[in-house]
Formats: sequence, C-alpha cells, structure tokens
Amino acid sequence: MTDNGAASNGHAGSSAVSGASGSVSSGKVDGAAVEAALTALEVDFRAEGDDAFLVTLPGERRYRTLVWVIVGTHELLIESFVCRRPDENADGVHSFLLRRNTRLRTVAYALDADGDIHLVGRLGLSAMTPQTLEAELDTVLGVLLSTADEDFNQILERGFAEAIRREWAWRTSRGQSVKNLEAFRHLV
Repeated sequence: MTDNGAASNGHAGSSAVSGASGSVSSGKVDGAAVEAALTALEVDFRAEGDDAFLVTLPGERRYRTLVWVIVGTHELLIESFVCRRPDENADGVHSFLLRRNTRLRTVAYALDADGDIHLVGRLGLSAMTPQTLEAELDTVLGVLLSTADEDFNQILERGFAEAIRREWAWRTSRGQSVKNLEAFRHLV
C-alpha cells in the first residue's frame, strides 16, 4: 500500500487501516463491475484477485498515487498510502489532518497501527448499481487524488522539515540538483 511496492505489502484483499476484507459482494456490485468501471474510466490498474484492484493515478506534487479498491461484503473500500509517520511534529501533522477531514467528502485521513498516513473512503454497495459505479468511482478517485496531491507538501513541511533541511544541505554541498526540493526552499 505504499508508493514503492504496494502489492508486496501484503495488502491485496485486506486493509491495514480498516481491517475490511473483500471476497463476497452484495450481488449488485462485484469485482467484475469494478473492473469494468475502472476500464471505462481509463485509469491504470491491475487486478489482485477477484475483488481487489491496485489503481495508479498520476500526480503533480507526488509522482503517482497508488489506490486500493476492494470489494467487501457491504462496502467498496478505497484506500491509499499518503505518507509514512512523521519524523517530527506529529501533533501538528495530526491536527492538520483532522482539520482537513472537516472539508473532505468521500474520503478521510486515517492512521494505521504504525502511524503512517492514509486516505480512506467507503461506498456502500447497497446504494450502488453497476450503472452508477463508474460515476461514484470517478468522484472518489478524483477527490482522493486531488487531496493527496494538494496536501502532500504541507504534510512533509510539518512532519519532515529537519530531514528536508539535511537533504538540501547534503545535495548542495555535493553540487547535486535540488530541483525536486524547490517547493521547500523556504524551510532552508
């Protein structure tokens, strides 16, 4: 469930944050319907079993956002790793996430057992049909992507400022590029 190796994290079919598992659906929306909707949305994805899909969405501030879409017994779980647990200022990061949750729809920030940050959404299967699924997925994936992309640098600034300063100093001392750190110039 991370940007570097989601499938190898043992996530397919179970959620680190929510504990939801997928294999039985309500009969209205199932893995085949989700696969058809993702195909229609023209997003990059791969199936991880019958009821779990790993979607790759392109970003601006983040290179990409990986999203699990898992068909459960009563709900469709949408979950994405955003960032590892903060190195510093965890209270400030968590406060930011909680305030941000008040302005979000369809997804919310959550922490896993390690303190890593995720975005999680749930769509009730009983309220959807295969015909409405595509629009629902389009909305929740769009909100998740824009939220992760918009908030990523703010999370890094709050929770990793010292690491950013060290990385900047290390690169500049060796004449290496700081291009991908330019958004954090104000921290150094």
